[in-house]
Amino acid sequence: MPDSGYPWPIETSRLDNGLRVVVSEDRTAPAVAVNLWYDVGSRHEPAGQTGFAHLFEHLMFEGSVNVAKTEHMKLIQGSGGSLNATTNPDRTNYFETVPAEHLELALWLEADRMGGLVPALTQETLDNQRDVVKNERRQRYENVPYGDAWLRLLPLLYPPGHPYHHATIGSMADLNAADLATFQAFHQTYYAPNNAVLTVVGDATASDVFALADKYFGALPPRDDIPPAPDGRSVPVSGQTAVESVSADVPAPRVYIAHRSYPFGSPGYNVITVLATVLGSGRGSRLYQRLADGERLAQPDLVGAYGVDLAHAPAPLIATATARPGVSGERLAEGLAEVVDELATVPVTAAELDRAKALLSTGWWRQLSTVDGRADLLGRYATQFGDPARIADQLPGLLAVTAEQIAEAAAEVLATDRVILTYLPEETS
Repeated sequence: MPDSGYPWPIETSRLDNGLRVVVSEDRTAPAVAVNLWYDVGSRHEPAGQTGFAHLFEHLMFEGSVNVAKTEHMKLIQGSGGSLNATTNPDRTNYFETVPAEHLELALWLEADRMGGLVPALTQETLDNQRDVVKNERRQRYENVPYGDAWLRLLPLLYPPGHPYHHATIGSMADLNAADLATFQAFHQTYYAPNNAVLTVVGDATASDVFALADKYFGALPPRDDIPPAPDGRSVPVSGQTAVESVSADVPAPRVYIAHRSYPFGSPGYNVITVLATVLGSGRGSRLYQRLADGERLAQPDLVGAYGVDLAHAPAPLIATATARPGVSGERLAEGLAEVVDELATVPVTAAELDRAKALLSTGWWRQLSTVDGRADLLGRYATQFGDPARIADQLPGLLAVTAEQIAEAAAEVLATDRVILTYLPEETS
């Protein structure tokens, strides 16, 4: 295994309009990944405009000045490529992986929708995509057992006014109330070259990518007054446990226990990542061993723990379990809390630590095994921390975590505000 957490070259440049360009050449296969990170997510949305960043994830595929509706997808897929986009609280990203000879096409398409979406945006397109988002909310959150857990956990973890208080899906009332001009203004504010990072990984030289980036993006004007995101680093501590119980159409009781921890990218978050792996990853984890295999309170495939990698506030640490038949939600919550709390009192063993680090190493190299995985990570580190080369520190940081650090982090994090969210099956007559 290489000593570095990223054993490929990284070269960077910045266009005159502020667009940052990151290139990592890899001649292993004749393919390139193009990834464009915009520094806009749900945490940037002003009051009354929740869900805007996510809606633009859809609108950016609906045509621009020189590309007709749905043509972006047809051109990329017709060239043998794949594409998609995602939105989270911290950012929106758009990405394609194409044969190397089609790199120029991918860059032209991304530049055209960065600079040419607003003139092509119509009321009909906006209304259509609003309906798509409504259907997505129903399919992913409202009509799926436990599907709205994230929508419930965020307001319990972060108070009103905090940038992480609401989920990326946003408020349907906000989306319905905004007119076309409001959406156009949102795009013009945030989708600018000086608010983005373009990353290309694969079979292309840095000099060629820099020249093509300048050719297609260089004439796009920067935005001088991009509003800063609200500061979410400080969250008031209530000293109380927030408890919510939901009666819903679910097959069995399920419990979530959540705490605020440390921002992604900090040394503390590395510790939380290893802690969560010890607690809830796989059959060797404490949750599985105690709740699924030992006390038989939880269903074997439905226990786990994870950190949510939010970078601009104390990020969530979440543990969850779903009850076996005959186990009450109350008993499950007690058992889950016992195992979570023992992280602060029962030392992590050398075997547990070695197992967690092996799992994290495997996951890291699996993500880096593809050009698109690397492009996304490089874009992330460039956008959120100003330096894509920080990617090389991630795995060594995880492997350096000690059992003593886990105990200290557990004692600190578990002593802060706790959230307990419980789902109970609806009573039937």
